[in-house]
Amino acid sequence: MELGRLEYLQALVTEFQVTDSTGNKRRCSLALSVSSVSSYTRTFSFSLVEAKEQVLANLANFAYDPSNYEYLRQLQVLDLFLDMLTEDNETLVEFAMGGLCNLCLDKTNKEYILEANGVEPIINCLSSSNEETVVSAVTTLMFLTTPRSRAQTTALPVVECMLRFSLSANTRLSNLASIFLQDYCSPPQVEEARNLSKHTAVGIPLPKD
Repeated sequence: MELGRLEYLQALVTEFQVTDSTGNKRRCSLALSVSSVSSYTRTFSFSLVEAKEQVLANLANFAYDPSNYEYLRQLQVLDLFLDMLTEDNETLVEFAMGGLCNLCLDKTNKEYILEANGVEPIINCLSSSNEETVVSAVTTLMFLTTPRSRAQTTALPVVECMLRFSLSANTRLSNLASIFLQDYCSPPQVEEARNLSKHTAVGIPLPKD
């Protein structure tokens, strides 16, 4: 990087925020657009979405390097990732979930996510139809499990979901779910979830292959 590491990451965060602000303003103006320029405005809006996705993907990639952790905390990127988990855009959710998965290996980041009530939106990502999002969410729940957080990360609905995933034809997902059940859940938890759900877990769709 020609710029310092912090300055480069700051530039990415600023670009994301500016793109988001511009996109919001543009969406407001679309309602006023006449038909003769509707094609142009759709193209413009689409390019803004792609720009947001690219910047978020870059931030998620930088979250893989522990030397960036302190800078990412300073720039509040953990909050940015958590905020993106509730977006309608599945690609943004995927990259944000991947970024959190990379970051929560660090003890300080893990504690921050837990204190920020990040477990609930991560659990909600288990119902995504995007395989990468679901895999990252399962892995992140593993990393976030501590004696203090275990009651939340292995709550009954989560265990029921893992039982369903363990039956998936998707080997990657079924293996990961099986590890979760074996290493992070107690036998009584698994038995209770099995008796309650009978492996149906209604309302929790499997991600698309």
